[in-house]
Amino acid sequence: MTVDEVTFSELQLQGKATVERLRRSSAQSLLVRRRDAEDLVLTTAARAQLEHTAASVSTRMLVTLVQRDSRARESVVAALPEVFPWVTFLPPDDVEEFVTELLDTLRAADSLDNPTPVVHVIDAWQHTAEVLADPELAAVLASDTDGDHGAVLPPGES
Repeated sequence: MTVDEVTFSELQLQGKATVERLRRSSAQSLLVRRRDAEDLVLTTAARAQLEHTAASVSTRMLVTLVQRDSRARESVVAALPEVFPWVTFLPPDDVEEFVTELLDTLRAADSLDNPTPVVHVIDAWQHTAEVLADPELAAVLASDTDGDHGAVLPPGES
């Protein structure tokens, strides 16, 4: 499903017409394009609540099924390479750990209404797979260092 687009200027100058366009749109959302800033999504509060509820229920259902049914967990593990092709570079024990961490984080993030931790878990495991996919890099990172190189300065300090 595609989302209709409007410019920020159009929203400002033709507010009523833009809201009517939102009301008529099949997605009940509009992508508001801005020149010098991040784009916005305009939707109704009711639609946002529906989407939040659907995502939350889906998350809780998936987590509960996988925690209670070993066959459901096996299905999730088997489906991972289609969802995240890079998991093929992870050892089987790491794939299991990824699933556990992802499910725990999905549940916790849903309780906080904050998807950011989920993305962080996925990014971290993807970076692990990237390292493991490059044997030279993996060897360098796994090797011993030449001792302590001192304290790391806080960002912005040199």
